Amino acid sequence: MSHAENVLRRCWTVILATTLLWSMDAAAQPEVAGAKDFPLIKRYEGSRLIGYDSRAFDAFKLLLGKLKLGDDGQPAFDAVREVEGRHTRLLYLAPPGRSSLEVFRNYESDLVAKGFTVLFKCSGEEECESFGTEIYRKLYPPTGALQNNALSKVAFNVPGEPRYLAATLQRPEGEVTVSLYVAVERGNAFPETKDRVAILLDVVEAKPMEAKMVTVDAATMAKDIAATGRVALYGLYFDTDKAELKQESAPSLAEIGKLLKGQPDLKVYIVGHTDNVGIFDYNMSLSQRRAKSVVDQLIKSYGIAPERLKPAGAGMIAPVASNDDEAGRSKNRRVEIVKQ
Repeated sequence: MSHAENVLRRCWTVILATTLLWSMDAAAQPEVAGAKDFPLIKRYEGSRLIGYDSRAFDAFKLLLGKLKLGDDGQPAFDAVREVEGRHTRLLYLAPPGRSSLEVFRNYESDLVAKGFTVLFKCSGEEECESFGTEIYRKLYPPTGALQNNALSKVAFNVPGEPRYLAATLQRPEGEVTVSLYVAVERGNAFPETKDRVAILLDVVEAKPMEAKMVTVDAATMAKDIAATGRVALYGLYFDTDKAELKQESAPSLAEIGKLLKGQPDLKVYIVGHTDNVGIFDYNMSLSQRRAKSVVDQLIKSYGIAPERLKPAGAGMIAPVASNDDEAGRSKNRRVEIVKQ
């Protein structure tokens, strides 16, 4: 055997060994620690839970129409219904040899049998080819909690035979909405997921948000601004994806007005902040519009001179806590007063 043949054989040995080790490691990985199936919806028999995330209160865009791409390249849909509440996200890998149709029909039948109403569904490349990629990577970027292992990171890399449905169930304790996306992973790079069906299940249980933030009074704001040049406020409330202040914001607005009237030489930036849920450009715009809404109300309702106020939007780029859980995300959704 020539030297070149020996080198080639050694290279192939390394490649095969690496592939085998990766496959063994992926196969040996346990299910996500602390993860559990959603009580109302059983998993497809033999499936493995490879990704899990649970948020006590979150907003979710339930897709009710076909995917489009706008001029800016961002995803858009014929129809979207926004729901809020406890959000559970589960990512499963079905056993080998199952088709996306078989898995999808099992879930659909189970949901209908339990009283769910299907609001929208699609199948095939023409109708919902990009749903998985857009849902998994753009509209709802995976968190560290969801992507806790190698398998979950490659879900829907090259999705084939895609199928999607949105469904809802009315209960006395509140509505439950479901988003289900099923597709076969066609990527060749990862043996463990090759030709296996991946299942992305999002469940939102409608429930009121727990109001735990308290109004900061003018004296406390003045003290914090004197010490650090800024103060974070959690008593300014907006509906999800909206920039208009809610009525519950009135006490905090009154305290801001009191602060500014008590210090007539003080000029400030009003800075809006969001968590990391959603698309970057959209969150930057939303935080800017919310900051402007606060400025407009201070001018209109409290007679603060416009030249003393400047709105700014920081979006998700200045978190004060981790975005991996709802407790951290709630701290990141805030408005700050920053001394100019």
